[in-house]
Amino acid sequence: MEINKEILEYIDIKSENKVLFTNLPEFDTEFTPMITPSEIIEYTYCPRFLFYMNTLGIPQHEELRLKVLKGRQLHRQREKNNPNYLRKNPECIKKDVSVYLASTKIRVRGIVDEVLHLSNGTLAPLDYKYTFYTDFIYKTHRIQSTLYALLIQEKYNKPVEKGYICYVRSGHSLKEVVYTPEDFKKALNVVEEIFLILQSGYYPKRTKYTSRCIDCTYRNICDKI
Repeated sequence: MEINKEILEYIDIKSENKVLFTNLPEFDTEFTPMITPSEIIEYTYCPRFLFYMNTLGIPQHEELRLKVLKGRQLHRQREKNNPNYLRKNPECIKKDVSVYLASTKIRVRGIVDEVLHLSNGTLAPLDYKYTFYTDFIYKTHRIQSTLYALLIQEKYNKPVEKGYICYVRSGHSLKEVVYTPEDFKKALNVVEEIFLILQSGYYPKRTKYTSRCIDCTYRNICDKI
């Protein structure tokens, strides 16, 4: 997956000699421009989410959406219930819960639900989703999990070869995500695209899946171009 050519062409026209975030030195995580995995999911779902939220500063008020409310309730319950429970599949010898991760290198910060310490010496992110299990892995879920893997590798300085997604509405069914070099490349390219958009003010095309517009909080202001 290469960076969107239309974005690059827009930037070449508007700011030929402009310094991008990628050329900035690494600063403390409190000052380095960063985005969250949640914002990256929104962008992957529809690129215009980030434009409305971050460029124009129009909140989407996601706290009013039922799935978001249920998801936050789930996270609070998970932290209180069975905090010492360790999974047998995958074989987990230790876990860290609600871990804050931040990297000035990839410019991403966020909180992963669990970091699993596996018996083979590797680590793995585990993310809970308030949705149903499917035979395939959604693109948004894969990218989010991959970014958590990169953040965990940097924080713990240990290998991360796979991650896990727990689908709460299917009896906490677990799906394994095996990472490939292409996964890491795609995830980093998405981050790069987002920063190019945020700095340049480029107005991206909306998602090609019109069904996603039905319950979008921006549907009344989006021009549907």
